[in-house]
Amino acid sequence: MTTTGQPEGSMTRDQAAAGADYLDASTSDLYAGNDLFADSVDGSAVYTAGGGDWDEITKDIATLGAERIVVNMGPQHPSTHGVLRLVLELDGETVTEARAGIGFLHTGIEKNMEFRTWVLGTTFCTRMDYLTPLFNEAVYCLGIERLLGIEEAIPQRASEIRVLMMELNRISSHLICVATGGMEMGATTIMTIGFRERERLLRFFEAVSGLRMNHAYIRPGGVANDVLPEHLDQLESELPALRRGIRELEMLMLENPILKARTVDVGHISLAHAMALGVTGPILRSCGLPHDLRKSAPYCGYETYEFDVPTRRDMDAYARVVIRFEEMWQSLRIAEQAIARLRASQGQPVMVADKKIAWPAQLSVGADGQGNSLDHIRNIMGESMESLIHHFKLVTEGFRVPAGQTYVAIESPKGELGVHLVSDGGTRPYRAHFRDPSFHNLQCASALAEGGLVADVVVAVASIDPVMGGVDR
Repeated sequence: MTTTGQPEGSMTRDQAAAGADYLDASTSDLYAGNDLFADSVDGSAVYTAGGGDWDEITKDIATLGAERIVVNMGPQHPSTHGVLRLVLELDGETVTEARAGIGFLHTGIEKNMEFRTWVLGTTFCTRMDYLTPLFNEAVYCLGIERLLGIEEAIPQRASEIRVLMMELNRISSHLICVATGGMEMGATTIMTIGFRERERLLRFFEAVSGLRMNHAYIRPGGVANDVLPEHLDQLESELPALRRGIRELEMLMLENPILKARTVDVGHISLAHAMALGVTGPILRSCGLPHDLRKSAPYCGYETYEFDVPTRRDMDAYARVVIRFEEMWQSLRIAEQAIARLRASQGQPVMVADKKIAWPAQLSVGADGQGNSLDHIRNIMGESMESLIHHFKLVTEGFRVPAGQTYVAIESPKGELGVHLVSDGGTRPYRAHFRDPSFHNLQCASALAEGGLVADVVVAVASIDPVMGGVDR
């Protein structure tokens, strides 16, 4: 991209060639290289803006002798679900090539986890895909428990709580996907209803863990604190309204001719293509494959719950909307079973019995948030020196995990979420690497967008439901 003409006070090519020290601070770029100037017909300066892969693109244009329009969609764009950059090559309104650029939100979460104890790692990984924090915590803790060899020692009530929290988190994640997708297509009512229904679930999360998001609630060996009967009462009082809200969204969207016109046969991807790219979750199930790790490789006792795996065969954006609605109903079905089990197991432990592993705190949620119960503080500070020493060592130093490595995967709302943990026998991970489904699913962005219109790119990306915190981590 060039701009010709010589603004007042700018430096000519002859001045630059002569090595003149003249610089006009009001117009010159102190950071420009020697290629700032180029020949022009009238001898005036030509300013060249470079960056990214534009040099490559212009060379291709010169070679092909064709004119192409290349535009950036993002990374600061409201419809890219975070700081995602899409480089689009256009022929009129048709997208002929699309490339995704990532890395604008890199937080160094995985590297930071190498410098924290195993338990403190939960406060980092919960912030990756910030819309599915409980899944991030669950897969990480399952990996630690496998390395420790305590999978069979996890209390059943702790697994039931994990299932309940994850399934409610699945619903809240899908609600955000549907809500933001509707907003991006101009249906703000869809957004307000989606966020309204999500609030019902966040209130429950806050009551149990003290936080609406990024809970660090699921811990190695169990969960931080119990779900009390009053928490279950609160949740059950919200479920009828939540059901009405989801049904309201279905009635507004699924048979809406405008939404169907925007999503049917848009963002198409075949089953073979999806499998070749490692795509999982609702995108893969919209291609007809009922792949769900809760069924194919159960964890946390999912094999004991009754639920179905919804699939479609349309392979387009509309199918992915329908899949997410059907999954919300199945998650409610699982949540109701988990609530009944928690009612029956009230009073049972929620943390592994081994005191060398179990987090020594006894947390409760009070008016000022989550913290140690007053009874626990009284015990370790004034009654038992041994308890105080144990608390201090386990919190500051942490427990040791036997040397080895493992890979554990669970079914997150977006697909297969896996963790590869490596231990050198110390009190912190030697390596913690996550397989985030948003990262892998973004590989199909080009396949979904190419051949469609520019407006369809928004729909295609929304149907992927990427969260860049999980992609860049």
